[in-house]
Amino acid sequence: MGMMNTATLPRADEDLELRGAPETPWQTVVWNDPVNLMSYVTHVFRTYFGFSAERAESLMLAVHHDGHAVVAEGAREQMELHVHAMHDYGLTATVRRAPQ
Repeated sequence: MGMMNTATLPRADEDLELRGAPETPWQTVVWNDPVNLMSYVTHVFRTYFGFSAERAESLMLAVHHDGHAVVAEGAREQMELHVHAMHDYGLTATVRRAPQ
């Protein structure tokens, strides 16, 4: 009988740590542009994301004054869908990993 090389087998606790680790969330970021009116950006945020008027305006002002705003956070696939939707509305948007 041959000896089993245990150095190549993962430890049970390492395997559990990998499976139990939550995924790093992703963000949808909308960027300022010289084309879209502030009222239109607010309208898109209210229409697509369902934000209140106050929340939509706050995010629009962040885009306007800071150059960008994080409008959603979650799974990468969902954030990519949001980015495509923002592009369909004519807004500039990207996906990025949320800072840890």
